[in-house]
Amino acid sequence: DQLARAQKIVPIVTVQNHYNLAMRQSEQMTVADSEAMIDLCARQGIGFIPWSPLAFGELARSGGALDQIAKRHNAQPGQIALAWLLKRSSTMLPIPGTSSVKHLDEDMIGATIKLSQEEFDAIDRGSK
Repeated sequence: DQLARAQKIVPIVTVQNHYNLAMRQSEQMTVADSEAMIDLCARQGIGFIPWSPLAFGELARSGGALDQIAKRHNAQPGQIALAWLLKRSSTMLPIPGTSSVKHLDEDMIGATIKLSQEEFDAIDRGSK
């Protein structure tokens, strides 16, 4: 395992992999491997930074699968996608790209949204 090999050389404090609701695998990892890596990071207290947490803005667009839950929370779909990531793991550290202070403020609201387990599971099932 790549993480275990790296830990023999240097302390690892964060891992960054491609991970979001639309893409849970990378060229090197299957979906199952990605999920296992997130769980391993959580167990070891290692931060997990999902690369492209909003799928290059795709998950922030209205009209998608996140709209219904977003409306329940008086939120935007991208905020729900960020809330889902934060609920997925206690060591998840999403860093969405932003082009303005207004955009940053909107993204920060995602950190305050508390999804129910039912909402989390529905989003999780719908994105696989």
